[in-house]
Amino acid sequence: MRIVVTGPAEAATPLVAAALAARLRARYLDTAELYPARVRPGGPTLGEVWLEALALAFTRERALVASSGSLSRARRDLIRARVPGVVFVELVVDDQAAPPRRSRWRRAKPVERPAIEPLAGDEPGVRIADDADLASIVDRIAQLLSGAGQDQPVRDQSLR
Repeated sequence: MRIVVTGPAEAATPLVAAALAARLRARYLDTAELYPARVRPGGPTLGEVWLEALALAFTRERALVASSGSLSRARRDLIRARVPGVVFVELVVDDQAAPPRRSRWRRAKPVERPAIEPLAGDEPGVRIADDADLASIVDRIAQLLSGAGQDQPVRDQSLR
């Protein structure tokens, strides 16, 4: 089981990923911790070091759920090339509906974020609306992932 939970900052991806890992009895990894403090001039870039560390983490653990901020299609492609069988879970936040549903585990203020490249139909994974409490979101993810394999396309859940 190789899962990367992605989404904007206000989706609390580390919390959702940690809860999903607990539910699936897997290890949890916050990928923000993979960035080195610095890199050598002329050496690999921060992104290359991060990708190498992520690939290594997935090879060392049989069951791992990692959290990440929003990832571009190009970055997801690089991860898939290095981590066979990885499945992405994209948390989708509705900007109009988010404030009334905001709870203690989400950020108090929405942050500006870059344009998000949603999972495409040819990518293995699921898109989940961040529109409920943590337990409900994790339940929906676990249910959808039970049928999401490496060769299965993205499935949307509760997206309007």
